[in-house]
Amino acid sequence: MIKLPVALEKVTGALAPAFTKPTHARVCVLLTAAILTVGSRTISNILRTAGSLVPGHWSTYHRIFSRAKFWHWRVGRILATLVIEAFCPDGLIYLAGDDTVDEHRGAKVYGKGCHRDAVRSSHSFTTYRWGHKWVVLAILARVPWSTRPWALPVLVTLYQPKELNEKAGRRHKTPADLMRQMLAVLLGWFPERKFVFSGDGGFATHDLAHFAKRHHRQLTLVSRFYSNANLYAAPPQPQGKKNGRPRKKGHKLASPEEVVNQSGKRRKLTVAWYGGGQRKVEVITGTGHWYQAGIGLVEIRWVFVHDLTGTHRDDYFFTTDISLSPRAIIEIFTGRWSIETMFQEMRAYLGLETTRGRTRSTVLRAAPMLFALYTLVVLLYVQLPSRWKSVEGISWPGKSTVTFSDVITRVRCWLWAEWVFQSLGKHYAFSKLPHRFRDTILHALAAAA
Repeated sequence: MIKLPVALEKVTGALAPAFTKPTHARVCVLLTAAILTVGSRTISNILRTAGSLVPGHWSTYHRIFSRAKFWHWRVGRILATLVIEAFCPDGLIYLAGDDTVDEHRGAKVYGKGCHRDAVRSSHSFTTYRWGHKWVVLAILARVPWSTRPWALPVLVTLYQPKELNEKAGRRHKTPADLMRQMLAVLLGWFPERKFVFSGDGGFATHDLAHFAKRHHRQLTLVSRFYSNANLYAAPPQPQGKKNGRPRKKGHKLASPEEVVNQSGKRRKLTVAWYGGGQRKVEVITGTGHWYQAGIGLVEIRWVFVHDLTGTHRDDYFFTTDISLSPRAIIEIFTGRWSIETMFQEMRAYLGLETTRGRTRSTVLRAAPMLFALYTLVVLLYVQLPSRWKSVEGISWPGKSTVTFSDVITRVRCWLWAEWVFQSLGKHYAFSKLPHRFRDTILHALAAAA
């Protein structure tokens, strides 16, 4: 097999427990070639990019996604461990979860359905797309080169429409159900760590809040809330001996919307906002017990947020940790915007929506490995020698920090110089070129998109 650079082997070598030895060797080469590839991330295009650097027959690489032994959960655990060790060695671990639609055309594609596309939809217009809906759980990592956290995917699950589950005889799981399953797995992997999960309105379910309550020592949930939510006081303590069951809930409390309309007192705050900036807002907060029949009460703190600049609609958030301040709740929720940025960068720079697999195994492996590749690119960038991190990236007016386009460009420059030219025996000749001419060639080869 082709010898990989030491920094690359350190990152990709950690994935060895998730594959057999022959498959792992090919996966390492395939992932490296996928980083260098510009355009679609089909296996054929990736192999075309690497050319003679890919040992073995081309069919063995296609079989990685269709037939080879492949342990998805092990890949997720390895990625989570690498990210936590690199960026969250102690303290709270912040998580973000969301779903995204990956368009995939074709009459016979496993798991395909018609889903609402949140990117192209608005409050007054809804767009639907045929393809796959992926539910993604990411760790929000505080990277040293950016003012905002970066969402690094660690677990990815395919949501399947209800009619497909009924046809296959499976229990239907909503995106919130799938997210709860991934959170349960993550808590089990790291029982000594405390997590704070933020999700959009699709994950503002009573069931997920109740799950966070049962695991309150490890998990706190922050999400959007409902202005007309049914809130109650805690059930009264039984007094003496009485016939019948004890009460499940106390007296009815005013809904958050009623409290906001009746209260004239609003607290002004300056909070961290979407994208890493700051915003002046007015808030009203309250507590109560969120009730659902058959599940019970969940004590929550809710926050009403009014944007004083008028660019965002009034919103309601809640958390299962009532000790959190309104400022903390708002900043935790707005921090989840990094996962939306990650989805956009996945499409622009890593070819999400360009895979062409149709069978069950290929569909369940190809797109999740692209999400894993996003995390691996960031981890590889951390391992790069400092001289490669100083390569000039893409700039535009107002840009002040390193973006993912810079990260993948610099990783590609390093791979061309230290892997491609080295493996082909051209490293010495390349190093003799004038510095400016060498950088021009690398930037032309390593274009971000």
